[in-house]
Amino acid sequence: MLECLETSKKLLLLIFGFRKRFRVIGFSMIPLLQSGEEILVDTQAYKKIYPQEGDIVIAQLPFQEEKIVKRVAAVLEDGSCFLVGDNYSESTDSRHYGFLRIQNIIGKVTGKFP
Repeated sequence: MLECLETSKKLLLLIFGFRKRFRVIGFSMIPLLQSGEEILVDTQAYKKIYPQEGDIVIAQLPFQEEKIVKRVAAVLEDGSCFLVGDNYSESTDSRHYGFLRIQNIIGKVTGKFP
């Protein structure tokens, strides 16, 4: 019963536009997120606060259409974030493209969609 209620809550948040649904592509966040899984993202999470180290976020790469899912490894006072994949050997992340500005963070991953 609890699982059903949690699913209903996620669905309501999605319907009312407080969350967006994304599909994970690639292996950079294994074992936490598998390729093909769908995740829910709170696009309002960082409107008033900066991301915290350890948060899983969706970000837009600068000057590209590609969106990525990564873990926040560091946050500077100016609001820029260093993002890394959990699976370092399979991840293209801030080790390659540097810090991302807070404006590039789309939202915080809040759960998986069943």
